[in-house]
Amino acid sequence: METQSTAKTKKPWYSIFTTELLFVLLLLFALIIFIYAVRMVFILESLQFDENVFNAVKPYINPGMTKLMMVITFLGKHNLLIPLNFVLILFFIYRKERWFATRVAALSLSSLLLMFMLKFFFQRNRPLQPVIDDVSGYSFPSGHALISVVFYGLFIHMIWHEVKTMWLRIIFVTVLGILILLIAFSRIYLNVHYASDVIAGIAVGFIWLVLSLNIIHRIEKKYIARRALKAEGLEK
Repeated sequence: METQSTAKTKKPWYSIFTTELLFVLLLLFALIIFIYAVRMVFILESLQFDENVFNAVKPYINPGMTKLMMVITFLGKHNLLIPLNFVLILFFIYRKERWFATRVAALSLSSLLLMFMLKFFFQRNRPLQPVIDDVSGYSFPSGHALISVVFYGLFIHMIWHEVKTMWLRIIFVTVLGILILLIAFSRIYLNVHYASDVIAGIAVGFIWLVLSLNIIHRIEKKYIARRALKAEGLEK
């Protein structure tokens, strides 16, 4: 009887891959990628990978594609994303969903600060021959890649938890995921960032997004539990 009961309750081997474990593995992978990019660029001082990527993209540069890439890259520009963050914050305040507003405010401000700190710390110069002219500042990591992962990644997080219909979830998440990758690619195409800058930006953005959401979620749970205890005390 005990053997049969044990066999029935025994879980399949893949049950160990919980959502939390998968995110931990992805965080470790993103951290390894970032460390590898830093080592390649600043310790080994190798440009071979970046030059290979530029050479692969070069045959596809033409006026029509450049116009398209400029539109896509604008979708990851802080001049657009900062106002959109403010609009989102006001929207959630109006809806009285302050924890959503808190997430947007905390992630937008902290990711911008993190981006500027990393750029100032590494101080890597941009590629010498950009396709567009209005670029300034340091190159590593890509701010467009970092901020896009945080901003659109937050949208992915909210959609996944708030949208009930699975096929709608998949469509929205897929579209936003592709948009993040296109924004990242546009920076390489326009020759304003090295591929290593973009990869590092995506990695840092993902790490910051997951860690920030985890911290905010823990604070939210403690706050709600504290309010529940106070409410019970008042009722008694």
